[in-house]
Amino acid sequence: MSIRPIKLSALLLLLVLMGSKGPNLLAQQPAQMVDSPPSDELNKKLPAWLRFSGEYRTRVEGFTGGGFTPGSHDAYFLNRIRLNLKIQPAEWLKFVVQGQDARVWGKNQHPAAPPFQDIVNLRIGYIEMGDAEKGSVAIRLGRQELNFGDQRLVGSADWLNTARSFDAIRATLHVSGYRVDAFASSVVNPRDGEFDQSNPGNNLYGVYGTMEKLVPAATVEPYFFWRRAPNQLTEAKTHGNLNFGTLGLRWVGKLPAHFDYGMEMARQAGWLGTNTIRAWAGHWLLGYTVAGTWANPRIIAEYNHASGDDDPRDGTRGTFDQLYPTNHDKYVLTDQLGWKNMNHLRAGVELRPRPKWVGVVNYSSLWLANPHDGLYNAAGVLAAIVPDGSAGRYVGQEVDVEAVYSPSRRIRVGSGYGYLFPGTFLKKATPGAAYRYPYLYLNYLF
Repeated sequence: MSIRPIKLSALLLLLVLMGSKGPNLLAQQPAQMVDSPPSDELNKKLPAWLRFSGEYRTRVEGFTGGGFTPGSHDAYFLNRIRLNLKIQPAEWLKFVVQGQDARVWGKNQHPAAPPFQDIVNLRIGYIEMGDAEKGSVAIRLGRQELNFGDQRLVGSADWLNTARSFDAIRATLHVSGYRVDAFASSVVNPRDGEFDQSNPGNNLYGVYGTMEKLVPAATVEPYFFWRRAPNQLTEAKTHGNLNFGTLGLRWVGKLPAHFDYGMEMARQAGWLGTNTIRAWAGHWLLGYTVAGTWANPRIIAEYNHASGDDDPRDGTRGTFDQLYPTNHDKYVLTDQLGWKNMNHLRAGVELRPRPKWVGVVNYSSLWLANPHDGLYNAAGVLAAIVPDGSAGRYVGQEVDVEAVYSPSRRIRVGSGYGYLFPGTFLKKATPGAAYRYPYLYLNYLF
C-alpha cells in the first residue's frame, strides 16, 4: 500500500478537524470579538504612527499522476507566516516592511526549495511618498508587490508558498476615476537559506491605465509592458538579449438583466537576438447571475487563447510569454495549463448558499493552439511536446470543485479538488495518466 495517499488523507483529516473547531469556537464568542485580531490590542498600546499586523496560512496539498505518469505522487504540508510593520511619521510618508517565513514538510524534494520553502526572508520593504490608493500622487520605492488587472500578466502569485515580489520604483497618478501607474522593476528570486535578490539586467517596465468613467458600469484598462533579459537562448541555440513589448487592453463591466462580462487581449512584438517575436493572447468571459433564487447562482462561459510556435527553427518565436502572472485557477485548478500555446474553454457555476459560504464547480476542455509547440503549466514551464505535431492538439478535460468558508473577515477556510482527464495529446506525448490535485487550507489574519 502506498504511504503517500495515507499521509495525504491524514493531513486532510487534521485540517478538517481544525476548520470544524474554529467556527464552533467563534460562534460562542461575542460578534465584536470575531473580527478583533490580537494586533488590534497591540496597536492600541503603540504610537499612532506605528502599526503591526500579520498573516498565518497553512495548506495541505498533494497530487497523483505527476508528469502524467502512473505512480508519481506526493503529499505535503505548507506553512507560511508574515509579519507586517508600518511606520508613518507623516500623512504623506510611510515605510512598510514584511518579513516572511515559508516552510514545507513531507515533500518529495530534498533539500526543499522555492516556491515551497524560503525560510525567514524580507518579502516587502519600501518607502512611499503620497498615497497610492487614496491620494492623487504617490511614489513607492523598494521591494513591493506589483498587481495589475486580473494579474494574468503581472501579479504576486500569492497561492505559491513563497509568493512573488519585485524590486521596483512605481509612480501613481490618480484623479477623478482615472489612474496611471508607471514602474521599472526586477523580479525577486527567492533563495532558501540566502537573502532573496533580483538579477541585474532582468527587468520589467510598464505603464498601466485604469479608467472607471470612460464607459458606464465598466472599467477599461489599457497597458504596455516591456521586458528585457540578457543571455537568453535563441532558436539557433545561441545566446542573445531579450527585448519585447506587450500591448494590451482589459475591459470588465456589468450589463442589464444581471449579466456581466470581461475581456483582455494582448499583443507581443520584439526580438531575442536574431529572432523576432510575434505572439498574442486573449481572454473572454460572460457571466449571468440568477438573482433572487437559492444560492444566487452565477453561471459563466469563458474562452482563453494564447498563441504557440509553428516552427522552432524559422527565426520567429510565436509562443506567447505570460510574463509574471498570478495563474492559480485562472484556467484550471490543477495548474497544469498556463497562458501559452493554448485554447481553453470553461463553463461553471458559482453558488453562495449562505453569506459566509462560496462554492464553485467548473468544467474545462483544453487544446494546444499549435500542435508543433508544447503544453506549458501555470508556471510557464514546458510539460510535454511532440515537435512534429503527430500527437495532435487535444490535451484533455478537467473538472474542478472548490468551497470557501469565511466565518469572519480574519479567517478563511477553503478546499478544492481538480481532476484532469488526459486527451489524445497527453496520451501520446506522456505516459497518459490522469492528474489529480486536492488541497485544504486555513488563512488567519492577526
